[in-house]
Amino acid sequence: MTAPLPRGTGAAPRARDGFARLVHAEWTKLRTVRRWLLTLVGAVLVTVLVSLFSALGSSSETARGGGPPGPTGADGRPVLDGFSFAYRTLTGDGTVTARVSVPEGDGRGTPDWAKAGLLVKESTRPGADYAALMVTARHGVRLQSAFTRDVAGSAVPPGGLRWLRLTRDGARVTGYESADGRAWHEVGTVDLDGPDSKGPAPHAVPAGFFVTSPDIQSREREFGSASVDQRPTVSTARFDRVRLDGRARPERWRHVGVGGDPRRDAGELRPSGSGFTLSGSGDIAPTTPPNDLAVMALDGVQLGLVLVAAVGVLFVTAEYRRGMIRTTLALSPRRGRVLLAKAVVIGAVSFAAGLVATFTAYLVSADPLRGDDDPPLFGDISLADGPMLRALVGSAAVLALIAVLALGLGALLRGTAAAIAVVVVVFVLPLILLGTLPLDLAHLLQRFTPVAGFAVQGTLPRHDQVATVCLPEEGCYPQGPWTGLLTLAGYAAVVLGAALWRLRRRDA
Repeated sequence: MTAPLPRGTGAAPRARDGFARLVHAEWTKLRTVRRWLLTLVGAVLVTVLVSLFSALGSSSETARGGGPPGPTGADGRPVLDGFSFAYRTLTGDGTVTARVSVPEGDGRGTPDWAKAGLLVKESTRPGADYAALMVTARHGVRLQSAFTRDVAGSAVPPGGLRWLRLTRDGARVTGYESADGRAWHEVGTVDLDGPDSKGPAPHAVPAGFFVTSPDIQSREREFGSASVDQRPTVSTARFDRVRLDGRARPERWRHVGVGGDPRRDAGELRPSGSGFTLSGSGDIAPTTPPNDLAVMALDGVQLGLVLVAAVGVLFVTAEYRRGMIRTTLALSPRRGRVLLAKAVVIGAVSFAAGLVATFTAYLVSADPLRGDDDPPLFGDISLADGPMLRALVGSAAVLALIAVLALGLGALLRGTAAAIAVVVVVFVLPLILLGTLPLDLAHLLQRFTPVAGFAVQGTLPRHDQVATVCLPEEGCYPQGPWTGLLTLAGYAAVVLGAALWRLRRRDA
């Protein structure tokens, strides 16, 4: 009869101990080959120096002090706040109601986010807080506030009509919509952050109806050439059965162009039957900084990856070239564990080197890039902010995944030159071509090739209610940061799996 195993000496712990020994053995191989460690140090230096030189060049070429700062919201961040507004003064609680048509352009095109609807605003000062219930040209009914909050209501087809209602109760404003003016459905509620939220007696605020029509941006790119077009637009909407109930001053509807260029954005208010026709330009929306600090500060990562990939390839092909792989597999017949141990070691070491490279690159590049711009070129973002930390740590993860992918290519192809050539074709060539390819093709490369991992560097906020053009040369990726990183991780897993399949089927 076999004696029971002592506690703690089961098969599972022995397997884990065996894998730990494999990892230690592979780490010993890596650290005893001086040129591999020097190559990783070189990758760190290349990443930092290229990022620094790029930052110095960018700061010297960028025009400073491009004009007076625009309006800012309650949080101090720049916003767009220029639109056509017809209003009366609401001195207390009350309700504004109207039947609103979908805004239409003047023949030069209607922006998808052209807006027409009802508005309660703390004041007509650009940047003041507001609650706006609207119908849009392509995105149905929306309730928006504080420039970044956006709540979707029902869909409205082009040329359609919708009854809208805003009800003010102290600092709280609630939006309702209706298809027939009888059955009302709540869209959402907004708590205004202005002066009336600080005391029991609500102060007087303008309340009425508005129209916006953002500029239309279009970018056309062909091989080696690009054209940029941004043209202003004017949209018009009809407002019927307009009513302001509650505590309001006995006055006529007044029309004003809030913010923007008074020659272009003021619009026009005209009586029309039982209502009004209002036209206008501009927008009420958040703005995005013109440049991404993380992308520019980490410019050197795209070159440092070549050296990291070279170490990943050599970590396995050197054993094939010298015949040492036979000894390794003889000592550990479970070939999959050998390859996995190599992946763990090269991934961990590359991640550590990547952390040193990315944080150092940021520290030496951020100040030259920022300069003393007013308004700031990069918005209000620092090392302590979550998106910046995600970009730095995520870039280190990109280097680690590239090293693992390169290891898999080396084990799959078993030739140093061939594996490194594939790395260049898969990573370096697409990064070079992104700025020259037609935009749709460039976006396909960004989404479905391993370069998708660089999406993790993006820190600029994205607002669905603002139409933008995503340009690869500005570091913009069409997908989210984590989606891009997962795409790269998927490629690394597939290549490593293919290498494992070949290693098991064919002798070294």
